[in-house]
Amino acid sequence: MLHEPTIAASAVEQRVAQDRTFRTHDGTEIFYRYWPAVGQPARGAVVLFHRGHEHGGRMAHLVDELDMPGHAFYAWDARGNGRSSGERGYAPSFAALVRDIDCLVREIGRDGFSQRDIALIAQSFGAVLAAAWVHDYAPDIRALVLASPAFSVKLYVPFAKQGIALWQKIKCRFFVNSYVKAKFLTHDPERIASFEADPLITRPIASNILVELYDHAARIVSDARAITVPTQLLISGSDWVVRHEPQHEFFVNLASPAKERHVLPGFFHDTLGERDRRKALDLIKPFLESQFSTSQKPVDLTAADRAGYTRDEADRLASPLALLSPKGLYWAMSRASIRAGAWLSSGMKTGIATGFDSGSTLDYVYENQAQGAGPLGRMIDRTFLDAIGWRGIRQRKLHLEELIGSATETLKAAGRTVHIVDIAAGHGRYVLDAVAKCTEPPASVRLQDFSELNVSLGCRLIAERHLPTNVSFHQADAFDAEMLARLEPAPDLAIVSGLYELFADNAMIARSLGGLARAMQPGSLLVYTNQPWHPQLEMIARSLTSHRGGQAWVMRRRTQGEMDQLVAAAGFEKLDQRIDQWGIFTVSVARRV
Repeated sequence: MLHEPTIAASAVEQRVAQDRTFRTHDGTEIFYRYWPAVGQPARGAVVLFHRGHEHGGRMAHLVDELDMPGHAFYAWDARGNGRSSGERGYAPSFAALVRDIDCLVREIGRDGFSQRDIALIAQSFGAVLAAAWVHDYAPDIRALVLASPAFSVKLYVPFAKQGIALWQKIKCRFFVNSYVKAKFLTHDPERIASFEADPLITRPIASNILVELYDHAARIVSDARAITVPTQLLISGSDWVVRHEPQHEFFVNLASPAKERHVLPGFFHDTLGERDRRKALDLIKPFLESQFSTSQKPVDLTAADRAGYTRDEADRLASPLALLSPKGLYWAMSRASIRAGAWLSSGMKTGIATGFDSGSTLDYVYENQAQGAGPLGRMIDRTFLDAIGWRGIRQRKLHLEELIGSATETLKAAGRTVHIVDIAAGHGRYVLDAVAKCTEPPASVRLQDFSELNVSLGCRLIAERHLPTNVSFHQADAFDAEMLARLEPAPDLAIVSGLYELFADNAMIARSLGGLARAMQPGSLLVYTNQPWHPQLEMIARSLTSHRGGQAWVMRRRTQGEMDQLVAAAGFEKLDQRIDQWGIFTVSVARRV
């Protein structure tokens, strides 16, 4: 590994890294460097994320230059880069890279660092990954430092982004080589020379990652109000690689109570590897030390249903449009086209009849078999089933099955008998499919739903599968706390899927979670879902109807931080999470404490 030039540390000798590896979520081996703190105990941990094409070795100089000997440091090589495994420049998805960060933080936890002990410093592409992880997984970390985040890469060829996306659809995955020369990254001649000679630099990047980078960056920038972690943003004033405007928009949108923005005049893109990087480091160090020394609690999000930006968003979507306004006419035509489509598409017909958020519609979406009147009806139905929201729903089902299965195994390993309850199961298909995959069946499965129709169809599904009498379906109100508290047998595993997303009022959610918590013994597990983001909120609100009397389906989304805080307030500790590749639906596991 090539050694980077360093600015001499003032307090200690240069620290020596330990080489380590771990297996991430899909078995890929990730290489990372670990610098133990000088002296014990450590005051915290700082995790470094390199820019695209590079590796953690090119961030290693920061360990001594920041001169924070009381803190441990970590620096990974992202999959497909440096000394980590994986095809060079490739990952299955942007979301897979974000989940790699979650796995790395869990790995760091083995050294005794909780999330509250950790701060991140990330640059360029790594900064977008770090921001996405904080947005999507809502970790309770100390601080986030982003240097020249690549929210919008300058592709100097006209329509390059659109061309890459189109060619990928035609050819599938291909690779794009970086055109950036080292002299446009930094003014530091040693950094330039080392970059050009470094055999671990990975020039190509897979087209799917490049396209998804733009999509996820736009999502994170526009929804940065979901981020409440103390954040420092460093912007290189003469950046040839990425645009400034999205960086400023991100900062303005941030909801962090402690946030800083610094523009560094004359700096090229390699902000933390510039010749004058001491100017940047002299901003980072006091910011991190201040955040590590404060005892300030995370922002309370449990009242976001009464005063929060997602409440404002939902109120706007619930406000009727003037019928003869351009938007009013557009959405009236959209509603009319859906009603017309229902004459041919079975899925649209089910949605119109029972509500597009009903158990019947979701069960139809799970089956994913296009049906309708003739070839045209089936074609319309396939278009309906392939909507991004329904694709996310089907991925949520896979994540539910995975986490229900792993939760069941965890409970059995702890000697629990495993009694399962789902308090709003719809038709119950996803639970029954998950249980069928378990190596050993649970002691009992109790499915509940408020809808008499869902209970009837769920009982039919149980009968069709010839399931034993320990699998049952009951009509019940998922918000009846007293009923939930009296559940017999007491659930070892409780499931709440797709329910809380339909109700804006946090008091209802707290009441439901509180009833479950009273029924569950310490060590019992809760699987719950959330919808922190959706690309079609306005279409859904203006065009689709709910199961509640044909009302407009207006959703108030909850940030992941808000949902996790409601779960924690009820007496649960979050253990794990999944999120789909679009960032729409999450599935999490928490333990009763």
